[in-house]
Amino acid sequence: MSSEPPPGAGGQPPEDDPFRKQPPPPGDEGSPYGSQPPPYGGSPYGGGGPYGGGDPYGGGSYPNDPLAGMPPLADSGKRTLARIIDLLLVLIVVALLTWAFGVNEYDMDPDKVEYGKSLTQSLITAVLYMAYDTVMISRSGQTLGKKWLGMRVANLENGATPSVQTALTRSAVLWIPFAFCCACIWTAISGGWSYFDKPYKQGLHDKAAKTVVVSTR
Repeated sequence: MSSEPPPGAGGQPPEDDPFRKQPPPPGDEGSPYGSQPPPYGGSPYGGGGPYGGGDPYGGGSYPNDPLAGMPPLADSGKRTLARIIDLLLVLIVVALLTWAFGVNEYDMDPDKVEYGKSLTQSLITAVLYMAYDTVMISRSGQTLGKKWLGMRVANLENGATPSVQTALTRSAVLWIPFAFCCACIWTAISGGWSYFDKPYKQGLHDKAAKTVVVSTR
């Protein structure tokens, strides 16, 4: 068997990923001077410049913005609406499955609450949400809600569609607390973080997976 990792493994985007960041034009390399040499005949910080020592910016270029070459960040309000759409879609499936197998969170009689059934329903909910998010995002960066509202999840590092591992990390941070302890409170905290986060508008699940949500329109 080949020991080479599959395309996209380890966070590296496959070569044919249409969302992969493209290299800058020849001679640019992110330098503030473009294709022209820096003033005074060299790098102002290294390689014989007036300050001596090594160039802290790597080869005379200023550090690149991770978002360079990517679409603008998605609006947090649209992200919330997309999450609500996804919530409703999966909840419908959860309701159908729990009804089909006779697994209800509570009986009608409040004196006969069956916690085993409640735990089973929480487990089904967590598995379905994580599977839905992981499969959809690792394929295209989009759940149905995000696709309908014109946005996608991308690796912050390279703009590529997240790998299965990255998508699973993202969905686990978002959905395990939701299903087992905090429900909508955790979803509001994790997703609502993007309203205040600077500069990448990341939810807590995005921070854990090192992803951002960008517009596709």
